[in-house]
Amino acid sequence: MFHHSAKLQYPVKVDKPNPQFAMLLQQAIGGIEGEIRVAMQYFFQAMGARGDDRIRDMLMSTATEELSHIEMLGHAVALNLEGAPLSYQEETAKDPVMNAILGGANPRHLLSSGLSAMPVNANGVPFDMSHVYATGNIGADMLANVAAEAGGRVLASRLYNWTDDHGMKDFLSFLIARDTYHQQQWLAVIEELGGMQAQLPIPNSTPEDHEAMQHSYYYLNTLLDKEAPKGRWAEGPSLDGKSNYSVMDQPSPEGQEPTLGKAPPNSGAQKEQM
Repeated sequence: MFHHSAKLQYPVKVDKPNPQFAMLLQQAIGGIEGEIRVAMQYFFQAMGARGDDRIRDMLMSTATEELSHIEMLGHAVALNLEGAPLSYQEETAKDPVMNAILGGANPRHLLSSGLSAMPVNANGVPFDMSHVYATGNIGADMLANVAAEAGGRVLASRLYNWTDDHGMKDFLSFLIARDTYHQQQWLAVIEELGGMQAQLPIPNSTPEDHEAMQHSYYYLNTLLDKEAPKGRWAEGPSLDGKSNYSVMDQPSPEGQEPTLGKAPPNSGAQKEQM
């Protein structure tokens, strides 16, 4: 069950409407870095969370917060589109090229949504849920969440740098701040579960006799004209504490050359393949 307030989570104000910026804001709603993605990701992770009920409750609360972010972004899009039809007419009257591209704005904001937000990205492509990651494994899900929040904060920072509107900068500074917390929130869950060493490798429940352990801890260097790049990933104790990292240089292939039999009759292949 959800509860809703008529008020936004944080004030959203636009000093000067900008239809181009409204189109860019759509990426924060329906893009793969956007709020629909993380809201649905956290919801489905929560619904499949087994074990510690606290983590399920936290996921559900944060999913609900992300819905509030969609609401604020939708309002920001609408505010940036206020007066847009007149602006379109003025701009397109000047230049036939501008007539073709509508001044860089999204024509569907006028044609399809009546100057309001849509569940699409900045190119007008609907969000289709294909980037919602909910594996049922708490370690994998938390790392996916960190990556999602990192991408979202990158996007919010780019939007902040793009606009000179004081109201939009203030609003985006709030989204940047919440992404700061959420990145650390998911890492804190991993710490709560015993830290990264205890969680690796994910899933940490896979028996070692299911794994070819001789291949688990080397960096595979395939460069022919350079030495292997040196770094933490290639030396020292492994992050799971079970071995040490090493480098395998230009390894010889161990497998066979793939060969297939003849194509079966009536398969649509050429006669020479049968």
